[in-house]
Amino acid sequence: MPKPIVALPADIRELEGAVWHATPNQYVQAALKVAEVMSFIIPAFEEGNDTDAILDRVDGVLVSGSATNVHPSLYGKEAAESDGPFDPARDATSLPLIRRAIDRGIPLLAICRGIQELNVALGGTLASEIHETPGIWDHRKPPVTERDGMYAIRQPVFVQDGSCIARYLGLSGAVQVNSLHRQAIAETAPRLKVEATAEDGTIEAVSVIDAKNFAVGVQWHPEYWAETDAPSRALFHAFGEAVRAYAARKTLADVAA
Repeated sequence: MPKPIVALPADIRELEGAVWHATPNQYVQAALKVAEVMSFIIPAFEEGNDTDAILDRVDGVLVSGSATNVHPSLYGKEAAESDGPFDPARDATSLPLIRRAIDRGIPLLAICRGIQELNVALGGTLASEIHETPGIWDHRKPPVTERDGMYAIRQPVFVQDGSCIARYLGLSGAVQVNSLHRQAIAETAPRLKVEATAEDGTIEAVSVIDAKNFAVGVQWHPEYWAETDAPSRALFHAFGEAVRAYAARKTLADVAA
């Protein structure tokens, strides 16, 4: 049986004067080597993408992190310069894919910017520059240039017992992760359940309450150490299992038709 395929929405990047539809290598590598699925990078357009046509051709959706932020107008706030940088084409591509994947029962894993998109897509809001809030830690990346150090596993999150995330990771309680962000969920979307928090209360993982399939978001970066860190590997493996099960059911339905 061919490997299942997941849709991975692209970011817009400008390199040497040319516009690229791009995604970080760590995500496609973790999908291939740990989840054991192929990735289709979905071009990011502000209009013109046919969300259902994309989802008809894939077996899952993986929403990556990014250096850009969801535009505040999408959760009812005015944008300040400090809220950026923005990528409106990424927003216009990811948010409809997230909503329709959930509606159709297609497995969904949303990481970093992805968990924020998931929250906004379902009616939640975001908080910017959370390190400026009294009592909230500085969750931004450490001041190092070497990427392994930047993405080092360095802080605990607390996973609720009996949660989806606990089931997928195979453990609950304190889990060491690599969470680097300056924005976070503010008001949680009504359809989301908080499944893990940092010690300062920052939301670090959620699940979709009424999901028909695997549908979770994490604020940390399991893709970076998916091949060597046990919890990161477990999350990608669980996502891959859900994608394969969905692909198998889709194949049976096609044969029956």
